[in-house]
Amino acid sequence: MKIAILSRKSSLYSTRRLREAAAERGHDVQIVDYLRCFMDITSRRPRVMLAGEELEGIEAVVPRIGATYTFYGLSVVRQFEMMGVFSANTSQGISRSRDKLRAMQLLARAGVDMPVTGFLHSTKDVDGVIDTVGGAPLVIKLLEGTQGIGVVLAETRKAAQSVIEAFRGLDANILLQEYIAEAAGADIRAFVVGDEVVAAMKRQAQPGEFRSNLHRGGHATVAELSDEERETALLAAQTMGLSVAGVDLLRSARGPMVIEVNSSPGLEGIEQTTGVDVASKVIEFIEENVSRGAARDTIHF
Repeated sequence: MKIAILSRKSSLYSTRRLREAAAERGHDVQIVDYLRCFMDITSRRPRVMLAGEELEGIEAVVPRIGATYTFYGLSVVRQFEMMGVFSANTSQGISRSRDKLRAMQLLARAGVDMPVTGFLHSTKDVDGVIDTVGGAPLVIKLLEGTQGIGVVLAETRKAAQSVIEAFRGLDANILLQEYIAEAAGADIRAFVVGDEVVAAMKRQAQPGEFRSNLHRGGHATVAELSDEERETALLAAQTMGLSVAGVDLLRSARGPMVIEVNSSPGLEGIEQTTGVDVASKVIEFIEENVSRGAARDTIHF
């Protein structure tokens, strides 16, 4: 099978591991810088071009689209879908997960438990939205933030008001969320492939820090998930329409709560912490779907 991994850099851990896993299973693998692609949008004959040459014979793509380049990256994934190429994650699923507000609305509609979340435009409504999420302390998140950047814990109402007014003064879109104190600076990353959670780790924030992201210095250990946690992670990924996803959960007194669904989850932390060959799980999923002709031939804009 000819597989294209859509990634900016072949040296990135996740890209390298996916390439190795695919090659070990006998596949022809190509790393494609999606920003160097251009599209020929012609009736009944869509094409993707790279360095002036048509990308032909590709049977599956693995999107590794950076948040900064979501718009253009999704246009490339969508073009491959138009060509009948199977994508490990659909363009629509990636789009849903990248819009944090849309993702929260979809999760809420599906009945996925999550911290109480508020969204506002006018700073005149600050007190109302703070009350909605249970008052201080509360978490304030930039919609466009990644890897813990743009996430602030406001410990008092006055601090929350100041942060909200500052962000809105810059015309930044923000979410406000209930602070789950009992999580104690820890979350769970459940890695979903297809209809299975293939690996899970607990990430613990450094002392004095509430963000548990490994990029922020968090420490990871293997996590044993309950049945409820597995079901919650799978439902969250399915709600987004993602077949490969990193679902982040908090362990609360009310049960597991989803705080984010990541459509391009990194492999380094989860593989090194759990010892699970996650890259091969992704390639196996692609093999199963391509062999039964499961190209995504229905495009939802």
